[in-house]
Formats: sequence, C-alpha cells, structure tokens
Amino acid sequence: MERKTVVLIVASEGYQPIEYNETKKVLEEGGMCVRTASDKSGMAVASDKTTTMVDLTINNIIPDRYDGIFFIGGPGAMDHLDNPTSYKLIKQMVKAGKLLGAICVTPRILAKADVLTGKHATGWDGDNELEGVFKKYGVIREPKDVVVDGNIVTATCPASAQSFGEAILKLLQEK
Repeated sequence: MERKTVVLIVASEGYQPIEYNETKKVLEEGGMCVRTASDKSGMAVASDKTTTMVDLTINNIIPDRYDGIFFIGGPGAMDHLDNPTSYKLIKQMVKAGKLLGAICVTPRILAKADVLTGKHATGWDGDNELEGVFKKYGVIREPKDVVVDGNIVTATCPASAQSFGEAILKLLQEK
C-alpha cells in the first residue's frame, strides 16, 4: 500500500498548536506523511509562540499530489487563511475528490469557499457567530465535536484535535 500524504495548513502567525500537533501526531502514527503549509514560507508562529517549519506555501499546493488538506484553527487563521487563495485551493481539492477538513474557526473558511452548502459540519462558536455564517452559506450545523460528511471532516476546538485526526485517518485508510 502506498503511503498517503496530507497537508496541514496553519496561519503564519497565530495557529493553534494543540490542534496542529495532536492532528499531526495521530496522522503520522497512522503511517501518513504530513506536510505543513502556510500563507508564508519559513517558520509559522503558534499562538503560544512555539514554531513549526513550513514545507510549502498555500499557493504552491498542487492538489493531485496530496490525498487531503486540513486547515488548523487559532486566532490568526481568519487573518491569514480566509482569502481567495485558500478558496481556490479548497474548490480544487473538492473537484479532485480529495479529502478536506477544518478545525476550530476554519470551517468558516470552507463555508465561505462554498463547499459546505447542504453539508453537515461543526466548528468553534466562542464568538456566537458560527450559526450566522453557516446559515448564510447553507451549512447544516451539528452540535458535535467532530462531524464527517462525505470527504469533509470538521471539528470544534483543541479538545477535539485527537478525534479530528482519528476521523481523518479513518477516511484516508478507507480510500
């Protein structure tokens, strides 16, 4: 069996380290190759000031080379990842039938890219705005920690990072 490769996408500043580290750990322990992408090259800085090396930038991701891409949340996610470059990549992944996912605040990015319309999803709602965003883009909100709908996995927060990774791993193993 060929080893599968996925990309975890983090904000260059302010990504959530638990969501990144736990998801990466689960996937690597499951035999997956994990690459890290961001909006800028070099080192990405987490919300707790720890860092991780960026392997590639979002605009250099070629969907055919990866089995899935997954957006990691954190306070910098909407400032750095909520943009047309991300939307284009997300749509390319869906068109190619690849796996896609988002945790914390980043399911809003998937919604804005119009790939969650009519789908079940979850996400962080600490600002009480998730319901409005999901309603605007026709997303069916599920009050669960992790939701899988087809090839898309969404999760709520750092506490659900391990379950997020496990749901992704299960889908990868089934493909």
